[in-house]
Amino acid sequence: MLGQLVLWVKIANEASCGSPRWIGRGLSCVCIKRKGAYERICMNLTPVQEERLQRLKHRMKVYFDPSRRDHQEALKALWHATYPDQELQGLVSEQWKDMGWQGRDPSTDFRGAGFISLENLLFFAKTFSASFQRLLKKQCGNRATWEYPFAVAGVNITFMIMQMLDLQSTKPRTFIRAIFLQMLSEDEWAFDLLYCVAFVVMDKQWLDKNASYMDFNEVLKSTRTQLERELMLDDVMRIEDMPSYSLLC
Repeated sequence: MLGQLVLWVKIANEASCGSPRWIGRGLSCVCIKRKGAYERICMNLTPVQEERLQRLKHRMKVYFDPSRRDHQEALKALWHATYPDQELQGLVSEQWKDMGWQGRDPSTDFRGAGFISLENLLFFAKTFSASFQRLLKKQCGNRATWEYPFAVAGVNITFMIMQMLDLQSTKPRTFIRAIFLQMLSEDEWAFDLLYCVAFVVMDKQWLDKNASYMDFNEVLKSTRTQLERELMLDDVMRIEDMPSYSLLC
């Protein structure tokens, strides 16, 4: 049943926050009310936004290649960041199942989101190690008998964020994308930070709903809704301003 997890995660693009009614109307800027005043959200990208968006798009297009040395090293780095006191027996090993991969070879689980999903997990492990370990070990709350597999859930979260932000489209189609691009111009690691927030939000939703394995898709949908709601808040100008950012430690 683990092999079906990625296939269940289908989130419709129309489930996004904000109105996309201005699509195709040739508008270069729209206004939304934030902090009690109207703020311009421009569709024409600044040079910094364009550069960082193209760099992020490139990351999103890279498939995991088990034959590449740098990809192998990144996978090893994830293991050592996750289990610093345990020696890795090999890139194909029963040990990987302990992290929540579906089989002995984690490279087969990256098909849905590519190499960036490994980068996201590694960023989470290194930047917020306490939160990463807490979620990995399912240390908080009343857990289900059938828990979500940690690593595979992480790959699905990357894919969900990619859909939500709609970064591969040639023209912006949602306010969420436009707002995120402003955040990206302030912090090149905005995508990775949003990933970490999304993971802790997903786990909180999981516990709040008393969810079990079969509920994963529904929990991920509600996670996306929560992220979109927070990104649209008046006082949220950076990922660090999101209320759920406080869940990280």
